Amino acid sequence: MMKPRGRHGVVLARVELETPRLRLSPARVEDTDTVFASIRETLEPLSRWMTWCHAGYAREDAAGWIDATRAAWESDAAYEFLIRDRSDRHVGAVGLNQFDRENNGANLGYWIRQSCQRQGFAVEAVRRLARFGLEDAQFQRIEIVAAEGNVASRRVAERAGATFECVARNRLLIHGVPTAAAVHSFVPGAADRPGEAGATS
Repeated sequence: MMKPRGRHGVVLARVELETPRLRLSPARVEDTDTVFASIRETLEPLSRWMTWCHAGYAREDAAGWIDATRAAWESDAAYEFLIRDRSDRHVGAVGLNQFDRENNGANLGYWIRQSCQRQGFAVEAVRRLARFGLEDAQFQRIEIVAAEGNVASRRVAERAGATFECVARNRLLIHGVPTAAAVHSFVPGAADRPGEAGATS
């Protein structure tokens, strides 16, 4: 599964990850309509915290995101996954991105479509991806950074087993406004290491 890359020595081929309830896989061009429908369904809560999500979000935006994620896989710049349940229903997305090559770290982000929220899917997907990031991608630090007021995302990070470190002032720029953000982390070998993929909270 591994082949040489840069100073860290490994790069990952496009892979699929599984949990007892979910399948995480890289987006395909044919997923465009599904992703677009999920984002439009979840427009109000997503647009509150995600600057890429807005009232005019169009199918072309979804297609552009999929193209960008495919290019990022090829260039080893990000590992983005769609989340599906065992019936092949699209649940959301989760990814490792914003790679810090100098310090061997990454950001972990996620969103869940509105009709699939409050079912533990985000926690399950985050645990699985964090394990992948630490064990397979061999990052030494994975951060989850959520706006201080984004209570739902902060709860996911906590329930997934990430350690809360601080609230960092002006850590994010959301719709042009400097915003404080809670910083959580996973590191190899720590007591807060992500649990078994199937566990939910």
